[in-house]
Amino acid sequence: MGSVMTSLPLVFDAPRRGRPPTHLADLDADGRRSAVTDLGLPAFRADQLARQYFGRFVGDPAAMTDLPAAAREQLAGALLPPLLTEVRSVATDEGTTRKTLWRLHDGALVESVLMRYPARAGSKERITVCISSQAGCGMACPFCATGQGGLTRNLSTAEIVDQVRAAAQVAASAELGGAPGRLSNVVFMGMGEPLANYGRVVAALRRLVDPAPNGFGLSRRSITVSTVGLVPAIGRLADENLDVTLAVSLHAPDDELRDTLVPVNTRWKVAEVLEAADAYAARTGRRYSIEYAMIRGVNDHPWRADLLGDLLAPRLAHVNLIPLNPTPGSPWDASPKAVEREFVRRLEAHDVPVTVRDTRGREIDGACGQLAATP
Repeated sequence: MGSVMTSLPLVFDAPRRGRPPTHLADLDADGRRSAVTDLGLPAFRADQLARQYFGRFVGDPAAMTDLPAAAREQLAGALLPPLLTEVRSVATDEGTTRKTLWRLHDGALVESVLMRYPARAGSKERITVCISSQAGCGMACPFCATGQGGLTRNLSTAEIVDQVRAAAQVAASAELGGAPGRLSNVVFMGMGEPLANYGRVVAALRRLVDPAPNGFGLSRRSITVSTVGLVPAIGRLADENLDVTLAVSLHAPDDELRDTLVPVNTRWKVAEVLEAADAYAARTGRRYSIEYAMIRGVNDHPWRADLLGDLLAPRLAHVNLIPLNPTPGSPWDASPKAVEREFVRRLEAHDVPVTVRDTRGREIDGACGQLAATP
């Protein structure tokens, strides 16, 4: 199998760095109104500002023409500080996949990926943004470029939300595949472990699902939060009444291998993680997904497919197989297609629903496990 041990430690508590300035998206409705009245402006200006930001995806105060110019300047200074500065965007898939590198106020770098999927028989067009919740990641998974880069810091609620606003703005323009569209899906599968930045991620989720002027009004079913298996946080998320889709990055059905591929398994074992996911499914009524990167000769054995099938057959779970995406310096590559097909066959023989993920963005290092925020 070869060595799969990682030398990086697990990091649950992010390094403390200077906090970004408070932004509109950090605040709930009462907080926004209070901030506006503190400026000596009428409270209704808060709703005007929020409708521009959440309803029209406008982040530039100069473009908010329904606000008086003087009020615009005041509000911009207090509630619309620039949080994300675009360093560069690169596109592939005929312009339908776009990766953006952002610089934050303290110089930290994060990436997000916007993807347009055409309508197919029985399904509508989807425009999905994959966003980051941390700069870097402390979970130390050895096959993931983000995990091998270590953790810089947590993102603020507004830094998370503003990635979605920027994506929605691009989708509404003709910049993603040549025609205007509507952002439909958000996946917390970019840089970082979302549940290690729990409070800010939950606040961001509320901004995503609340209707304007308090949020973007996205469908809860269209939002996915991924985790390597922080069991207590999965339990807390189940009690938030958000009912978003849970995705568990499992990558191995046995503790011996998962201890090395997903080091958090040394804290919470496979059985505990699946039990927490089952409780989430019972609480929300929502099927969860199992993310499984197919690594040649490491976790793609037929007996592991059977073991995974045995584990998941009685559960409300769906498997997403992910052909391993190449990362610099990694000794591993993706399983051969024949091995992948046999893995799928064995899972289906256990009546476990399974799909193989479309590896969008691989050419621009924008696919799963490739985000490294290289300047």
